[in-house]
Amino acid sequence: METGLKNRVAIVAASSQGLGRATAEAFAAEGCRLAMCARNRETLAEATESIRARYKTEVLAEPFDVTDANAVRDFVTAVVQKFGGVDICVTNAGGPPAKGFLATTIEEWRRAIDLNFMSTVYFAHQVIPHMQKKKWGRIITITSVTTKQPVGDLVYSNAVRAAVVGLVKSLANEFGKDGILVNNVGPGFTATDRLKELARSRSVALNKTEKEIFEGWAADAPLKRLGEPRELADTIVWLASERASYITGQTVLVDGGLYKGL
Repeated sequence: METGLKNRVAIVAASSQGLGRATAEAFAAEGCRLAMCARNRETLAEATESIRARYKTEVLAEPFDVTDANAVRDFVTAVVQKFGGVDICVTNAGGPPAKGFLATTIEEWRRAIDLNFMSTVYFAHQVIPHMQKKKWGRIITITSVTTKQPVGDLVYSNAVRAAVVGLVKSLANEFGKDGILVNNVGPGFTATDRLKELARSRSVALNKTEKEIFEGWAADAPLKRLGEPRELADTIVWLASERASYITGQTVLVDGGLYKGL
């Protein structure tokens, strides 16, 4: 399927591993020029070199924390200077701790808001003017199935990620006239290191083995398995492509049918 993405410039945040890395690789496979970032310098360098070697594409990579507004600004400026613009921006960040409400702290709430909401604000604020110049752009946020169906002991994620959906809708309404499409993807239980962390904490809380936790998550979805990072990445590439040119302001769940609502 022709996606129309060859030579487009794609920013993928938190792309040294997991869903972000799978997404970066998927864009590289389409011939995009990539801008990658993550906090860990070593894992980012490894991911960058692997993608360059495998896909023979241009990659700009910088290590920084996406909760730093100035760092995001400087990164987007560097991307524009190197590639001449920004066409696609995928916002992404690690998830907050798994806790029930009474175990939460004000400091952790502020960190969750900075990590999973304000980071999206920072990227959108920087990339939209460049997309307006071209009258073409794609902003895609990675959140969670929790935006549609809250998950137990993930109160930070349940609350903060829902705010991202409100932002997505607002940006889609305001900037559709500029040819900028803004959408959200919500993964279900997907085989990543983050899910392994959640399984460890859940196994302690419920006195079950990690294997039992994973099996329970898989059983909750009609497909009876966990998702693979590439499946989310392929959905993001499709939303960024010319094939999805009349889709904006939407949340697309990649959850194997886990969400039980209509």
